[in-house]
Amino acid sequence: MGRPRRSLRFGLSEGEIVAVGLHRRPLSDVYHFLITSPWSLLLLLIVGAYAAVNALFALAYLACGDVIEHARPGSFADAFFFSVQTMATVGYGNYWPRGLAANLLATVEMITGGMGLALMTGLVFAKFARPTSRVVFSKVAVIRTWEGHKVLQFRMANERSSQIEEAHVSVMLVRTERTAEGDEVRRLHDLHLFRSQHALFALTWTAIHRIDASSPLRDADPASLAAADVVIVVSFSGFDENIAATVHARHTYGARDVVWGRRFVDVLVRGPSGERMIDHGRFDDTEPERAGPSAP
Repeated sequence: MGRPRRSLRFGLSEGEIVAVGLHRRPLSDVYHFLITSPWSLLLLLIVGAYAAVNALFALAYLACGDVIEHARPGSFADAFFFSVQTMATVGYGNYWPRGLAANLLATVEMITGGMGLALMTGLVFAKFARPTSRVVFSKVAVIRTWEGHKVLQFRMANERSSQIEEAHVSVMLVRTERTAEGDEVRRLHDLHLFRSQHALFALTWTAIHRIDASSPLRDADPASLAAADVVIVVSFSGFDENIAATVHARHTYGARDVVWGRRFVDVLVRGPSGERMIDHGRFDDTEPERAGPSAP
């Protein structure tokens, strides 16, 4: 029989892609799994592993006999809490090992505890210090007429008070096509923007792709986007001046997330003292586009 195989799921806006036939290697990428896990899951795993390891050492002490001074003979609770004190090197003084076997076991446990503490500290620090962005994307993209041309638009905003320097955004269209031989393939097409870089991204940014004769969307309509299982992938990167690190963000728009003949409502408003404010409550709102010159 062959080696067991595993499957992976990749979340996209149009559902999930399942990769099957991968060789099962449960311990090959533990660090990546832990560093990308939610904090709640990571803390639960740390507490569970700590309790499990101490329980194993407690059973080992019990197997050696009555080797813990002042502990009740055969008491798992006393052995467990002695193990906790030994692993943490607290040393309250109420319990201590008695005999060669217990002292050797305590030595092994102290080494294990020191290594575990170092690994846990490094993991928690790496997860805590990992740079993250608070860049939000509009829930929908719109196709409308803008300055006399048909365009695709979506917008982004920086939720942090910091400014992102040298911000860059790239957009890619992924769709199903057929080759001349009739093979079905997923092809990637770059969607060029009017402006793909921003020297100082602090407020909002509306990305605009002109749909002209060279655009992959030149003959698109809602039905064709759905039939080709279109996904628009947006990738953002920039330098956050507050944390002095490069941050990244990604968002995808499926065919159902593209609305036609509508425009984003304005979210930049003036406050009572004339200050400029962003109304994030209207960030995803759209309205019918205004009548204007026909697109060429």
